[in-house]
Parts: sequence; C-alpha cells; structure tokens
Amino acid sequence: MLLVALNLRAAVTSLGALLDEVRTGLELSGTMAGFVTTLPTIAFAALGALTPWLVRRVAPARVLAVAMTALAAGQVLRVVTDSALVFVLTSALALAGIAVANILLPMLVKQHFPHRTGLVTGAYTMALTTGTTVAAASAVPVAHAFGSWRVGLGVWAGLAAVAVLPWVPLAVRARTAARRASRTAVAPPRIRIRPGRTRLGWAMAIYFGAQSLSGYAIMGWLAQLFRDAGYRPEAAGLLLAGVTALGVPIALLMPTLAGRLRTLRPLVFGLTAASTLAYLGLALAPYGPALLWVALLAIGQGAFPLILTTIGLRARTANGTVALSAFAQSTGYVIAALGPLLVGILYEATGGWVAPIGFLLAALAVQTGAGVAIARPRYIEDEA
Repeated sequence: MLLVALNLRAAVTSLGALLDEVRTGLELSGTMAGFVTTLPTIAFAALGALTPWLVRRVAPARVLAVAMTALAAGQVLRVVTDSALVFVLTSALALAGIAVANILLPMLVKQHFPHRTGLVTGAYTMALTTGTTVAAASAVPVAHAFGSWRVGLGVWAGLAAVAVLPWVPLAVRARTAARRASRTAVAPPRIRIRPGRTRLGWAMAIYFGAQSLSGYAIMGWLAQLFRDAGYRPEAAGLLLAGVTALGVPIALLMPTLAGRLRTLRPLVFGLTAASTLAYLGLALAPYGPALLWVALLAIGQGAFPLILTTIGLRARTANGTVALSAFAQSTGYVIAALGPLLVGILYEATGGWVAPIGFLLAALAVQTGAGVAIARPRYIEDEA
C-alpha cells in the first residue's frame, strides 16, 4: 500500500514541474497545455466512479495490479512519443491507474487493517505526500542532468513498476480463490450501497471537494502570489514546496487523531482556523511573515488526510468503504477542478489577490459546514 501511495501524485507533479519543457518539446498549444493540467481532476472524477463496478466483478488485488501496470505503461509511452495527442492519451492511461488506486486504498485499509484504520491511513497518506514532494522537487534536476524532459517524466515509471510487484502474487491467489469459490458454493449477493442517495455521502463529497479545491488552487497559484508580493521566483517556489513538505508529518498525525476522537469537530474547526488565518495573512501581509502563512496552510491542508481517514471511519464494511470512497472522490474532484480555474479568472479580472482569497474563504466556509455534518459517528450502510 505504501509503494502504491508513493505513486499517486508523482505522474502529476513531475509534469507540472516540466510543463514548459513539454510544451516546447511537443509544440503544445496553450489550450492543449491547459487541458493537460486539468486532465488529472477529470480522470479522477470520471474513472474513479467506475471502481466499485470493477470491484464487484474482480478481486481488489487484481484491479490494483492492473491499475499500477497502467500507470507504469502510461508514463513510459507518453515520453517516447512526439505526438501531442498521443501524449494526452497515454497520460490519461497513467491517470486512469491513479484514479482506480485512489479509490481502492481506503477499501484495502478497511479490509486488511480494520482496527488500525487511522494509523495505516496516516502512513499511506504520508507516503503519498512524500511522493508528491519528491517528484515535484526532483523532476527538473533529473531532466537537466540527463538533458531531456523525457527522462524527468519517464523515471517515475520505474517506481510504478516496483509497486506492481508485491501485488502480483496477491492477484494470482485472489484469482485462484475466486475459481475455487465458484466451483464449491454460490456467493451471497452483495448489497449495493448508493452514497449519492444519502446525506452522509453528499457531506463527504462536499468536504472532499472543497478541501481539494483549495489544495489545487494553492498548488497552482501560491507561487505566483508570493512573486507578486516581491519574492524572487526561486524563493516563491521554495515557499510553495514548504506547504507540501510540512504536510508530511501532518499527514501521519491527522488520521491517528481522527481514529481516537469520538467526534471530529475539534479537528474540523482547528483546520478551518488555521486556513482562515493563513488566507487573511496572505491577503494583508504576504511578504514578511510568509513562513508563518506557509505553516498555517500546511496545517489547514491536513483536511486531506482527515477526509481519507473519515471514509474508512464512516463505513462498516469494505463494500461500503469502496462505494463511499468512489462517490466522495469522484464527485469531489469535479468540485476541485473549479478551484484553479476560478482563482485564475478572479485574479485576471481584478489584478490582485483579495477576490481570489475571498473565494477560497467562501469555499472554506462550505467545507466547514460539511465537516460538521460528518463529524459525529455514523455509517453509510445505515443510510443507504
């Protein structure tokens, strides 16, 4: 699971770091480059929704092995082409693997570690954050060292290939067990859970979407905000990297706290307070206390590991977990796709950061309301 988690953003953040080189090398138009940057949220939303359907028909270990193989293959194929269209299609193949793995990991935690949900979720979220940070920080140096952006992107296919290996024997055993079961007994029908028909499902989706919206907006625009405030580009990039780097220990701590608390309200309100202070600070005094605002943003982004943990805490069964995970993430990523777009529109229209930050504060208010709704113990199986 940790090897899989290391791969869940590397293909995205390495491309972001090398986007200028890719645009030049493949002669991508501005429209095509913009589509490439929004492709992750589209893929996560559309393909993630199919995962429960796959799991009802194929063992999760087999699905995950195929997903990681698709991720590795997509990353290799997209760096050996000179066609912009093929690059987009093979990137979509890689992102399809990530989309499926996004949904499966909470289910697998529930299935294999039902009494250690917080600890294991924290560990894989920390691995995810580490992979995100390392890929973003090292893609450009690797590309420069080898003299090609293709190496800077393609090297991460090796990590995905390594992540496939432990799942191959599990997938083989799952297939053998399924054949034996089909010969000896009739499996009981699974009750289909539809989170989209429940208040809990929608509250989870809104919380996931609102926190992802702010996360993608921060990743896309924070460096520009610091540059506008007077920082050199290198310093602005380091400040942005600081948000992700400080998020690594928070990613480990947050799920552990969530698993121990009877109600999640203290965490929901604490994360809201940190984000609010950070946004106000960025609007009023972005230059001086920049490190403080970065630290507060990192704390506020702890909403991501919190919601991943809550997916497992709000389902009794692995079947309920995968259904809730698919609905919350697929719907949430649709919401998240609006973040960088609307921030960019407001920034261009006003020429400043007051309006974009006001929008992020409004999204934070929505996130907090949804957080209160999911804070008390309840289960998706009881509402579906």
